[in-house]
Amino acid sequence: MLRSSILFLLVLTLPHPGATKAPHASAGDSGRSTYDGPGYTTDGQLKFPEKYREWVFLSSGMDMSYNPAANAANHSTFDNVFVNPAAYQAFMETGKWPDRTTLVLEIRGAESNQSINKRGRTQSPELAGLEVHVKDKSLAGGWGFFEFDKGVSAKRIEQSASCYRCHGQHGAVDTTFVQFYPTLLGVAKTKGTLSAAYLKETSTTETDK
Repeated sequence: MLRSSILFLLVLTLPHPGATKAPHASAGDSGRSTYDGPGYTTDGQLKFPEKYREWVFLSSGMDMSYNPAANAANHSTFDNVFVNPAAYQAFMETGKWPDRTTLVLEIRGAESNQSINKRGRTQSPELAGLEVHVKDKSLAGGWGFFEFDKGVSAKRIEQSASCYRCHGQHGAVDTTFVQFYPTLLGVAKTKGTLSAAYLKETSTTETDK
């Protein structure tokens, strides 16, 4: 996603009171809940996925950065990735992400000496940030990034932003960083859905070792 995200990053959720359906969100071919995925406001902003912590947890990373020249941060952070259940189930069956896939990247600070813990780091109760990566055929390019800043909805980040280019060039499966999701990488390998760009990068990395 925007920062050094692991994607960004699928228990069905109940709609927020007064929620409107997302585009093409009528009952799908599989009969899934229309709210297992993205929801939009009338002006096209993505609604905050309030129940995302009831979705499928994919992975957690600490102090990740895709910039080789990046300096260590003054404070450590955890990245937690969740995905909506219907998309997770489809991926497990096909190795691909279906339309309406919604990946949530939750960023929390790393803390030490909390309660009885005397070693290592735990995650802060407070959120440091939250980003969402949505697959939606109604969006230009088929995918959209959204960043929430204590809001109930968020506008789509412009397609010219670097996150789109980075995910397009390095995503292991369909612009997503499945290479960082340990329970899904093997599925993609078995299904033969790893991107040519990722396979080339992997081959180059192995050669350089």
